[in-house]
Amino acid sequence: MSNQISPGVVLSLEGKIYRVESCVKVTVAKGVPFTKAKLRDLQSDELMEKNFKQGQSVQEVTLSERKMEFLYPEGKDYLFLDVGQLDQIPVPTSVIGDKADYLKEGIEVKATFYGNTVFSVELPQFLELMVVKTEPLESRSHVSNANKRGILESGAQIEVPAFVEPGDIVKVDTHINEYIQRV
Repeated sequence: MSNQISPGVVLSLEGKIYRVESCVKVTVAKGVPFTKAKLRDLQSDELMEKNFKQGQSVQEVTLSERKMEFLYPEGKDYLFLDVGQLDQIPVPTSVIGDKADYLKEGIEVKATFYGNTVFSVELPQFLELMVVKTEPLESRSHVSNANKRGILESGAQIEVPAFVEPGDIVKVDTHINEYIQRV
């Protein structure tokens, strides 16, 4: 029921899965009270507002999280191994998005499932990856804190300090796409 909506609850509406980010119960002088909620689409990460009439039926859903290990890209999907159940699970490109830049064989991710459908994949915040190529510094290379573009073994491109060379292992923050340190 809509009067049980609260932040953190996960709902199914019109075939999509949403998490309630915030909600306010609204009472009006003349009319029926309702709940105004901000919902986050768990596939597209977009926010939307929706009003629920008091007593309106809503479908609450339960999501589960599982650890999965990346194996390899396969066609338009990415193949993962469910570490707990030892099943191979294809995850569509639409779910992976730009996180694919950090996928390399053996990386463990946290996957959110609704039934047997993967809704999201969360990378570890920090990964250690090898730099395979760097672009030369521009003419301003005498500046002490100059950065250059580095390409990592997973395909990600990040700014790295001038002293980082191909073959170096660097620690990267995958949430903000930034170099942290040379390992």
